[in-house]
Amino acid sequence: MSAMIFKILRPGEWQEAEHADTFCGAPIDHEDGYIHLSSDTQVAETAARYFSDETIIHVLAVDPERLPKGELKWETSRGGDLFPHLYGRLPMAAVAKAWPLEKSADGFDFSPIFKDLRND
Repeated sequence: MSAMIFKILRPGEWQEAEHADTFCGAPIDHEDGYIHLSSDTQVAETAARYFSDETIIHVLAVDPERLPKGELKWETSRGGDLFPHLYGRLPMAAVAKAWPLEKSADGFDFSPIFKDLRND
């Protein structure tokens, strides 16, 4: 399995994506012209920064090898880090796994997701 990249969705966005062939993005994705994704080292900070108002989020592990060729670009973003941006729709067939993640008093804990991926 290749290194996964991640997409975080709010519950309503997950309901839209869950049974679709492709996901066209969240409102912020539409505004920016690409689908925002995060690497494994970026996803927890992304959740803390942009999803702190949510009590539950849905985390999608996306296999970059299943994305349409040429649509994934790693571009400089927050803090000068390279972030994965998808210029096109997200094919749900590229989603290897999805998890609901509840926020605790300490925020979102991604360790069960990373453990689950290591066991695959």
